[in-house]
Amino acid sequence: MANPKVGEALRRLGIGDEAARIYLALLDLGPTPLNAVVEQAGVTREHLGPAYAELVDAGLASAIADESDTAAPLPPAAGLEILGRHRAAELDESRIAVSGAFESFRRLRLAEYNTNLVEVVTGDAIGPRMRQAWASARTEIRQFDSPPYVPIVDATADSLATLARGVTQRVVYCRESLEYPGNLEDSIEPCVEAGEQARVLPSVPVKLVIIDDAFALVSLSVKEADVANSMLIVQPCGLFSALVALFEESWLNALPFYGREPQPQRLLPADRRLLALLAGGVSDDDIARELGISRRTLFRRVELLMTRLGATTRFQMALQAQRRGWL
Repeated sequence: MANPKVGEALRRLGIGDEAARIYLALLDLGPTPLNAVVEQAGVTREHLGPAYAELVDAGLASAIADESDTAAPLPPAAGLEILGRHRAAELDESRIAVSGAFESFRRLRLAEYNTNLVEVVTGDAIGPRMRQAWASARTEIRQFDSPPYVPIVDATADSLATLARGVTQRVVYCRESLEYPGNLEDSIEPCVEAGEQARVLPSVPVKLVIIDDAFALVSLSVKEADVANSMLIVQPCGLFSALVALFEESWLNALPFYGREPQPQRLLPADRRLLALLAGGVSDDDIARELGISRRTLFRRVELLMTRLGATTRFQMALQAQRRGWL
């Protein structure tokens, strides 16, 4: 039997439920007339053709002329690459749309918006309001985490207390969050060990905290706002719904973070130095010059490290190295 998790994975990539069931049936039955998979897949004959056509369009099944022809699953590499790119494009479109809407809102309405839907909090009032928000959570907190951070006394203790009383916390960290001095050891790892669900993206579109389905805190950093140390409290409205949708899309595309491994594997000093230079954002030419090697040798060593860590990108390599205690 095909692993049922495969069906869920296909649905996350945008494949419909009936098409996913047909794909699982083909994995079990092998090449067979399409009309023979009806019972195995649990779909009606009316929906069989369109659902199979969806698999063909996605590059996951062979093309057929009619339902009596032999259908078969195809090697998924190319099809999954296309589906992954489509989801990435959808996420980019969501980010652009929400960022554009938020920027227009900030420019045109922030100074004059004086209803209960959006409240502006500034300066020393930000810390207490954030602590109040954490304390008010009843079911779930969703968060985009990135520097710069507002100094809040016992912020990590507040998060741990929230987890202890059964509130789910889902946090998407950016790369700068992991690199921020002391943040990984003092804040992120204790919360993950206490049950926080953490994922990582190279960057997050906005500093955001969503409390239940009740309200959202949107922090404006110095780079994003005309006035420093500002935060919006957004009540349920169109903007709130857009922020929730943006978080959920980002969560689906983020890389899970599990914390450091308790016993780091052995790493050669030269490779540790290479990883440190890469994590520091040093250019390839400067790294090669610093290590006294050619660019070709540098790329070969990076490829070997990526293979050893099971990573497909340099960002994933850095994250996995962080987990193993190599950085």
